[in-house]
Amino acid sequence: MEKDLSDYRKSYEKGELLLNNVPENPLELFRDWFMEVDMHFNVEEANAMTVSTIGLDGYPKSRVVLLKRYTYEGFIFYTNYNSEKGKAIEENPKVCLSFFWHSAERQIIIKGEAEKIAENLSDGYFESRPRGSQLGAIVSDQSEVIDDRNALEQKLKEFELQYEGKEIDRPKHWGGYMVRPVELEFWQGRPNRLHDRIRYQLQEDYNWKIERLSP
Repeated sequence: MEKDLSDYRKSYEKGELLLNNVPENPLELFRDWFMEVDMHFNVEEANAMTVSTIGLDGYPKSRVVLLKRYTYEGFIFYTNYNSEKGKAIEENPKVCLSFFWHSAERQIIIKGEAEKIAENLSDGYFESRPRGSQLGAIVSDQSEVIDDRNALEQKLKEFELQYEGKEIDRPKHWGGYMVRPVELEFWQGRPNRLHDRIRYQLQEDYNWKIERLSP
């Protein structure tokens, strides 16, 4: 099987990113970009991001998850701590997050370290989830091999009966991570592949070093 994709072409012309108009703190630029994309560029899930980890087998692995909160401290998402992703983070907390908003011709790449958030924060978010999602967190032994989907559906029915009329507590193996960034790179598509790339790197004094990169 072979397909030549070399004729796929696109000219990027929707914006610019210059050193003289970026804030000193990259989290402010992230906030501005996220709000612009979410409000003006018709992106269905602007909070969808790729999380890359180094697996226990030594290979990097990337998957799309949903960002649920961002602050000046970092970026929060939720998952099963016993999943392949969770085990990888436990072994090596250095991760990479990336956002690609095609309609805005923008990309953000974030390097940082992941850490579990406080249990009460995970409890609060779990309580806000739809009941079906709460049950799903209990039903699924994430990343484990299963025989077929029928076994999963049957397990769901059993838990629906078990918890009928009852509150569902957050399972201890499910919760949030915060990724505290040490580097953020903002990419804005430009004509002739001369894209704008601005990189922020956290320094020992907790200030950010800002540099422009060649595309």
